[in-house]
Amino acid sequence: VFAKWHKAPGYQAAYDALDEEFSIMAALIKAREAAGLSQSEVARRMRTAQPAVARLEGGAHRASLSTLKSYAAATGHRVKISLEQLAPKR
Repeated sequence: VFAKWHKAPGYQAAYDALDEEFSIMAALIKAREAAGLSQSEVARRMRTAQPAVARLEGGAHRASLSTLKSYAAATGHRVKISLEQLAPKR
């Protein structure tokens, strides 16, 4: 199915547009796993419910900076944001 979708016009551009979202989700999961925590434990530390953490990690919820900071603190991490210059358009 992926190979079929990959050939569709506009698919690659739409997929690439989600790269930052996927990177954030992967970073959240990596931080939680590095801390040896379950979603339930992260939720308890954030004073929220486990399904909220699952939605956050699954990308179903756009996280605010304060939510990301709370998640980071719950996993023993900190948030670091950087801006990267885009490649010049041709």
